Amino acid sequence: MKAQKKEIPLQPYVSMELLTTLTQVLYREARLLDQERYDEWVNLLAEDLHYHMPGIETRYRRDKYDQVADLNRMAYYDDSKEDLKKRLARLETGTAWSEDPATRYVHLISNVEVELTEKDDEFLVLSNFYAYRNRNERDDDMLIGHRSDIWRRVGGGFELVKRQIILKQNILLSKNLNIYL
Repeated sequence: MKAQKKEIPLQPYVSMELLTTLTQVLYREARLLDQERYDEWVNLLAEDLHYHMPGIETRYRRDKYDQVADLNRMAYYDDSKEDLKKRLARLETGTAWSEDPATRYVHLISNVEVELTEKDDEFLVLSNFYAYRNRNERDDDMLIGHRSDIWRRVGGGFELVKRQIILKQNILLSKNLNIYL
């Protein structure tokens, strides 16, 4: 007997204008990160930001432990806006050896979806990413995954309130994690 698939109700569609606008916000954010324009990137972040990237374990399907929802587990990032500002300030001290010479970045964003939330001014924005970085002659890193964001409308723009990043690699082979996704 074939198992019945559980149907997940689709969220109401947002307008093409809103989808296009938030997609452009993600593209601009990626460009700011690629160009290391961190002062401008920080301006996209809400004061109540939660930037989270949990470590993921490989588990059998029968193990129903929720690796993502458990906030007590190891996380590569579990930061507020102030935490991110402190990380970025370190780059200006001259002691960030892993960024001298500078790393070259490319962030590719795809599969952008926007859904309504309970709050009229906040939107769930789902996306996939591919982040490539290169340093020196032989240091290459590729990070691939998906993100689940909450973006809030403020004035004439948007600010990032929450980002959950799920890497598809369960073992991070990078020498460091001086990249924002």
